[in-house]
Amino acid sequence: MDTEINKPLLIKELTQLLLKGNAHAAFEEATSHIPLDKLAITPEHLPYNLWQLTEHLRIAQWDIVEFCMNPRHQSPEWPEGYWPTAEEKPDHVQWATCLKQIKADRERFIQLLNDPEVNLYQPLTHGTGQNILREALLIADHNAYHVGQIILIRRLLNIWKG
Repeated sequence: MDTEINKPLLIKELTQLLLKGNAHAAFEEATSHIPLDKLAITPEHLPYNLWQLTEHLRIAQWDIVEFCMNPRHQSPEWPEGYWPTAEEKPDHVQWATCLKQIKADRERFIQLLNDPEVNLYQPLTHGTGQNILREALLIADHNAYHVGQIILIRRLLNIWKG
């Protein structure tokens, strides 16, 4: 049995997981063609709306990427720094900016994964044992969780095609 890790293959698989979702809808699919007037509707018995989930996803992913790339990064306060309030109603520019930053930060992280100088397994010097591989899996897992919630809310609002 071959136990040697093939780094290019691992990076390819991580990249696919971050970009395409593999077994579930990708972020772009889940957030495309959402009417602006539906973003701030919180369905009955649910704690969040589409805007809150997407903005939370943006903030959390940005925080993880910054943590990996900048030893001086300070994370927002939990939980208020990670969640917009239900009263916030984004306009077109805020929504587009949020989506754009999620994609840009994801791309920054993929570039980090592909950096030949990066050891995926070595603990970050400024963390508490985290490494780049763990953070890649954390981003993918966290995003998949919230993408599923986004699709659920879209179904409840009758704005999901699937």
